[in-house]
Amino acid sequence: MTQNTDTTAATIRAAVIGAGHFAYRVHIPVLQDRPEVVLDSVCRLGADDLALIRDEFGFAFASEDWRDILARDIDIAVIATPHHLHFEQAMAFLEKGCHVLVEKPMCLNPDEAWALVEKAKEVGRELLVSYGWHYKPGLKTARDLLGRIGKIEHVLCHMGSFTRSVFAGSGGASRWEHIKIQPEAETWQNADAGGGFAYGQLSHAMGLLFWLTDLRCESVGAITLDAPSRVDLHDAAVTRFSNGATGVFSGTCGVPQGHGFEVDIRIYGETGSLLIDIETERMILKLPDGSREDHSVAPGTWFYSCEGPANALVDVAMGKGGNESPGDVGARAVETLHALVTSAKAGGSATPINMMKG
Repeated sequence: MTQNTDTTAATIRAAVIGAGHFAYRVHIPVLQDRPEVVLDSVCRLGADDLALIRDEFGFAFASEDWRDILARDIDIAVIATPHHLHFEQAMAFLEKGCHVLVEKPMCLNPDEAWALVEKAKEVGRELLVSYGWHYKPGLKTARDLLGRIGKIEHVLCHMGSFTRSVFAGSGGASRWEHIKIQPEAETWQNADAGGGFAYGQLSHAMGLLFWLTDLRCESVGAITLDAPSRVDLHDAAVTRFSNGATGVFSGTCGVPQGHGFEVDIRIYGETGSLLIDIETERMILKLPDGSREDHSVAPGTWFYSCEGPANALVDVAMGKGGNESPGDVGARAVETLHALVTSAKAGGSATPINMMKG
């Protein structure tokens, strides 16, 4: 494997496993724009689309079988396959010695999520999850503000998006129709492979909450409104966190086309509260003396894009920068999502989380 140092002359050899719509639109262009990166290997099913991507970006090697890439001399791997494939592939590339970026949700099984976290520690490599908001300016400030509200007692965590057609339609959205590589409905609408809004979208908001705080869910009770395919379109859940706090998770694909993402996180502590509203780009701290601090950002600052994780993957491989979307955040989200989906299938009864893991 290439030995890298903290210099722009270093060569980082990259592989992309699962070059679907999002990897084609975001991750691969980010890697291509980094002068330190050599696009070595790419994998996806479908010979024509694979050849298109190989030729457009100049990958040295392409295969429909991801295992072929394990024999390549690479330093970093992006795992952007359908959710149910993430664990086996991410584990294989961590064991190979790569720094790994895996799409969210990190995987579907909580035990497997924590196994990836432990493997990354064991081999001394970074495991990153593709959470774009974690790299946006201004959001780290929330961590400092949370220190002023005391012990967290209640949380509201909501995400809404314009994705009804993703989970109950063509698999894409009108704003993406011009992209050569289109999303595939099977990825998002197969209930047995992690399809549905909770895994596909609410995972963003959960990732943000678990990045900002050290909260961990202890149990989740949920109900969902499902599509005929059995994947969830709308989610409503209550949780007990391990510190005793209560929480509400809410998710919906019902935002009309033409509008952006809604992410609303409200955190209530013993001595104050904090609002983070991604859509309106507001961050407001309220304190018991009646004072209110506005830490909002300039318009457009929190517009969703996902260049941050792939750039961070390159940086950590070069021995610089930090991982703002680490595996333990992804694992706490996975165990919460798994409990939510399990509870909903059982009619809403509270589903406990195995606190012995992690």
